[in-house]
Amino acid sequence: MSKSKALTMKRLGRSMKYQYVKLLRSPGGAKKVAMGFAIGFGLEFMVISTAMLVYIIFYPLVRVARGSMPAAIIGHVIGKLTFLPIPMLGLGKCLGDLILPFHIHMPAWLPGWLEGFLNVQLKTLIGMTLISTALGILTYPIVYYLYEANRKRRAEKLARKLLQVQDNGQ
Repeated sequence: MSKSKALTMKRLGRSMKYQYVKLLRSPGGAKKVAMGFAIGFGLEFMVISTAMLVYIIFYPLVRVARGSMPAAIIGHVIGKLTFLPIPMLGLGKCLGDLILPFHIHMPAWLPGWLEGFLNVQLKTLIGMTLISTALGILTYPIVYYLYEANRKRRAEKLARKLLQVQDNGQ
C-alpha cells in the first residue's frame, strides 16, 4: 500500500471515529439517536415497494420526529446491508392480502395487466409499511439500550483514567 493511500485510510478512520463521538455526544442523547436509527432502519424496508419514492419523506420524517439524521442514515445503511427487505417482500404481500383481501377496481381505461400489477403493488406496500413500522418500533429500545450502555462504559473509562492521573500526580 502506498503512503498516500495509507494516509487516506487513516484519515477516513479518524473521520469515522470523530463522527461516532459526535453522535454519542449529540444533544438529546439516546432518545434522539434511537429515534433516528429506528426511522432509518424502518424506512429501508419500504424502499423497494415504493420504487425509491420513500426518500422524499426520509429527511422530513426524521426532522419531525426529532431524530438524529446521522443515526437515521446509519440505520438505513445497516438495513440495506442486511438484505432483509428483499425476502420480506413476500411476507409484505401476504400481510397486504390479509388486510386488503379484495381486488380494487381501477379506471376502465387502464389495461387489465396494469390493474393486476397495481393491486399487487398496493398490497405489498401496505404489508411492507406494517413490517417497516414493526421493525422500527423493535429497534428503538435496542439502540436506546446500546447507546446508554456505551455512554456508561465511556464514563467509567474516563473516571478510571482521571483517578489514575490523580494517583500519579500525588
